[in-house]
Amino acid sequence: MVLRSFVKAHKQHGLRGFSLNMGIRASWFPFRALASVSILRIALMSEALPLRRGAPQIWSVAALCHAIGDALDARFNPVRVSGEISGFVRAASGHCYFSLKDSGGQLRCAMFKRAASGLAFAPREGQRVEVSGRLGVYEPRGELQLVVEAMVDAGEGNLYEQFVLLKARLQAEGLFEPERKKPLPKRVRGIGVVTSLGAAALHDVVSALQRRVPHITVLIAPASVQGATAAAELAQALESLYALAAPPAATVAGAMSIDVILLVRGGGAMEDLWSFNDEALARVLAQSPVPVISGIGHETDFTIADFVVDLRAPTPTAAAELCAQPLEQLREAAGQLQLRLQTAGWRALDRQSQRLDQVTSRAGRPAALVSRMHLRLSNLGQRMAYGPLRHLQAQQTRMLAHQTQLQHGAHQRIERQRSRLAQLGVRLGALDPQLVLGRGYAWLQDATGRPLTGTTQMQIGQRIQAHLSDGTADLQVQTLRPGQG
Repeated sequence: MVLRSFVKAHKQHGLRGFSLNMGIRASWFPFRALASVSILRIALMSEALPLRRGAPQIWSVAALCHAIGDALDARFNPVRVSGEISGFVRAASGHCYFSLKDSGGQLRCAMFKRAASGLAFAPREGQRVEVSGRLGVYEPRGELQLVVEAMVDAGEGNLYEQFVLLKARLQAEGLFEPERKKPLPKRVRGIGVVTSLGAAALHDVVSALQRRVPHITVLIAPASVQGATAAAELAQALESLYALAAPPAATVAGAMSIDVILLVRGGGAMEDLWSFNDEALARVLAQSPVPVISGIGHETDFTIADFVVDLRAPTPTAAAELCAQPLEQLREAAGQLQLRLQTAGWRALDRQSQRLDQVTSRAGRPAALVSRMHLRLSNLGQRMAYGPLRHLQAQQTRMLAHQTQLQHGAHQRIERQRSRLAQLGVRLGALDPQLVLGRGYAWLQDATGRPLTGTTQMQIGQRIQAHLSDGTADLQVQTLRPGQG
């Protein structure tokens, strides 16, 4: 048979695999898969080119793709595969295209709209999934392809897990805080660009800057943007630009000065952008003395560097546009300032001209000025003549009013004092001891005139004097009875 002849010929030459080179990509398959096929479609055999008996079989590319597809279908399908999603794209048609990868390899996958519509989650970059489907050959490209019919979440992938852990740690340290973000300068004197010299992003950035700000100096610090040494090269390139980002006062006359830095790279899968998730690179970015704008990948791509920089742009071209105000806008702003300055100058000149006209008009008619001054002098003379008299009359009127108030107040005060004196006289009269003596009481005193208020002050045989209401009486103490009322 044709297939057996093909397998036999390759076994004789010690070949264990083969490739289909169609100018795009090569895919390798083991011959064990082909040798295990027992039955092939008759239609595939008819597509092989007829050769002379005994000559090696020559296959057409299409026939060989069909044969390989049948072999894979018979040997593997249906198949379940576990791996991390990489390069996930959902086309406008609803079909999804991505790769499943692990540490040892990757497999191209396609999930058509009917199967994708039944997904219970949105697949994302780096997510670990388990898929089931059919393995085959995508004949237009000669590529091994897994047509996915079902997909379930199997947990986060290793790369994505590393990304999440590093992001959480740096965020806890405050590297992502908005307070540490530096604003873009209003006037840019120089722009630094960090990217690969062979990257398409460099062409996009340079084109945008040449179109918008051809007068600004652009300094390119080349570095790898992919690979094991890319993160270290990026950090070194940034530090070389930091040395040119000195304050304006410290800049030597004529020396280049960098006011903003662009960190750019084109799109790619998560592993392609992984150098921008390096911790050391993130800390170098956090130490930048000038604002840093990132334009890494596409709008949906996020790296650690995007969170650390001062401003993130969705694309490299957008990053260039953010820091480069178009020359036309600068010219328009300068024109508006010139118009405002010119208008203000004309207005000031008009005001001064009007003031000069007024001064000239006054100087040109001295008679009117003399007349106004004479009238003012006459008014001042009248004020001087009648002013003191009016002031004196006002003071006299005020003095009479005060005199009246003073007399009235004195009279009222005297009346109040008389009334109070009469009240005090009545109260004093009520306290007159003579009234008490009139009620049968006597006031006793000794020979010295000292009042006697108790028996303890008296002695038997002592002579005392008693004051009564109508006179006095001399008495002698004969008996003392203390304690008797």
